[in-house]
Amino acid sequence: MRLHGRTAVVTGGTRGLGRDVALALAGAGATVVVAAREVPDDPGDGLVALKADVTAPDSVAALMSTVHERYGGPHIVVANAGVSRPGPISALSVEHWAEVVDTNLHGVFHTVRAALPYVRRAPGGRVITMSSLLGSRAMAGAAAYCASKAAVEAFTAVAALELAAEGVTVNCVAPGYIDSGMGRALIGHEVLWPKLAPSLASGRPGTGEEVAGAVLFLASPESSYVNGQVLHVDGGVR
Repeated sequence: MRLHGRTAVVTGGTRGLGRDVALALAGAGATVVVAAREVPDDPGDGLVALKADVTAPDSVAALMSTVHERYGGPHIVVANAGVSRPGPISALSVEHWAEVVDTNLHGVFHTVRAALPYVRRAPGGRVITMSSLLGSRAMAGAAAYCASKAAVEAFTAVAALELAAEGVTVNCVAPGYIDSGMGRALIGHEVLWPKLAPSLASGRPGTGEEVAGAVLFLASPESSYVNGQVLHVDGGVR
């Protein structure tokens, strides 16, 4: 129970990879609050659910304040909420581009900024952002997603530099092709997946639990000297 006494917030934590991460943190002893625009009354498995919209700064600030008042901390913040709106640039609507950037990039900024007053006070504060294999690799039809995730990685590096002297680490996890969350639809795509599968050196897609294990490491005391890094969890991609 290496995270006993710690409080974690996971945005987008009610389903997919976010829930996988939340369960891993809870399993290590943390009190875990999952946040999303719509949340169940009882998320199960010992998790706590609170409503928040990462695209609205006031909403995320209220989330962090409520967590602090009820549970202490937060000591660990995982900025996981994200969306994808695929399509070629010529057909990608301005609205879909804005939605992806607003959620994937602005949402990370709002989340981290709102968490700063609390993680700065927490001994060994941890901030973890979520990127993707596509943050460093181009894919046709994924302009908005690729651009937003690349920006998240740059933002993570800057935040790590700014917060290091205060004992807070900021790192990023970049999942590859994962059979959880948005990745499940990609793996099930009859046209795209046969083209992508041969690039997997491991010969298989990853699992949500494997990604969650990487987040757990970065949230744990064992990662105290790891900062400003992008940890690729992709099984090796050729």
